[in-house]
Amino acid sequence: MTPTEPEKKQRSYATAITVAALLLVVLLTCVPYLVSIALAEGPVQGNAADASPIFGVTIPAGYKQWELIAPAEEAAPLDELRAVVGNQTAIEAYQAGKLPFPDGTILVKRAWKRKQSPEFASATIPGAATTVQVMVKDSRKYASTGGWGFGRFVNSKPVDEAQHRTCFACHDARAKSRDYVFTRLAP
Repeated sequence: MTPTEPEKKQRSYATAITVAALLLVVLLTCVPYLVSIALAEGPVQGNAADASPIFGVTIPAGYKQWELIAPAEEAAPLDELRAVVGNQTAIEAYQAGKLPFPDGTILVKRAWKRKQSPEFASATIPGAATTVQVMVKDSRKYASTGGWGFGRFVNSKPVDEAQHRTCFACHDARAKSRDYVFTRLAP
């Protein structure tokens, strides 16, 4: 027995509703994930007051969740604990041993005053946050500074232009052979 015309329309309508519901579920499941990836990969599009002078670099959204590249300890007079994290482009370049780093690489150095642990006398722990430093690789935009743009921030605000003028000179003098990057991937 073949289905009648109303039965065919009813089945077609039911199929369309099922497909639409499945698409809605997929969309609602994937969109937040894709948005979080997009935010984690690129710099925050803040206003000019939030961008570093000279380079226009901002603090990237979601950087606190990025993968650790390496920790470091800075001796006196800074007495800081530091952690360098990177976006996915940076992590993949480090893991592949790829130099120069590809455009889109973003490295963020977080720093805290070093203080003695109240629970364990021989341990030091992070104290007050001091700076967030950002390097963004864009070989065309930052051609005059080895392909890197720099940002140094205290309390989420960029430091002055004079401090930003020292960034590339320091990296050029000490890390030129490593694409101007000091940090090596921790084993």
